[in-house]
Amino acid sequence: MEINATYNSLVAVGDSFTEGMSDLKPDGSYRGWADVLAGRLAARSPGFRYANLAVRGKLIGQIVDEQVDLAASMKADVVTLVGGLNDTLRPKVDMVRVRDLLTEAVERLTPSCGQLVLMRSPGRNGPVMERFRPRMEELFAHIDALAATHGALVVDLYGAPPLGDPRLWDVDRLHLTADGHRRVAEAVWQALGLAPEEDWRAPLPPAVRPGWASRRIADARFAREHLGPWIGRRLTGRSSGDGRPPKRPELLPYEPPAGA
Repeated sequence: MEINATYNSLVAVGDSFTEGMSDLKPDGSYRGWADVLAGRLAARSPGFRYANLAVRGKLIGQIVDEQVDLAASMKADVVTLVGGLNDTLRPKVDMVRVRDLLTEAVERLTPSCGQLVLMRSPGRNGPVMERFRPRMEELFAHIDALAATHGALVVDLYGAPPLGDPRLWDVDRLHLTADGHRRVAEAVWQALGLAPEEDWRAPLPPAVRPGWASRRIADARFAREHLGPWIGRRLTGRSSGDGRPPKRPELLPYEPPAGA
């Protein structure tokens, strides 16, 4: 990539990871890495435009059906596409179909944008990660192959040890904290050929392991507030994103949030 390149528009496509879950702003809405990246790009380019079509809970088929054509029509300088991970976390998944749909998305987006950016998503260390790791790595291998074929960039978050640290994950154990989102924004920033502003791979300070009682309280809260509702949605075929519109559906000039 050209060092210190100029970009005038960004469209973000995907699910909760790109919507920005768990990076709460004072007004209760979510920021997230894509918003952080857009703000930084806007500071370099007057009139910078930004759209974020991501919606929490979306599977790759829904992303293709609901977001890809709209993103392609915007003809942005940069399009980020992160999807398929929700599929790999389902009890049953057709990985051939997931790969085929991701291929379709890349083939439709590549001709319409200046630069397509894909990601190997991060994963919180723990037993859930181990259970689904083979599916995730199959997905990431396909992403690497698509990038090589179509000239997309791949941001390897999966290979960054700090992003596996539980301290960079919210209490729901599915979404990054504000610090995690900031690191992702920096990773994409650098992948786009822009001068580093921090070491997003920097390790966290040594952790002090919580006591047994604290861990059990945290586990109980997680099960009550997050795991139980998540299982309920899976059993009833519902999604946290049902009926929810994209957070920023039009490619409009970026304006910093009030108080930013």
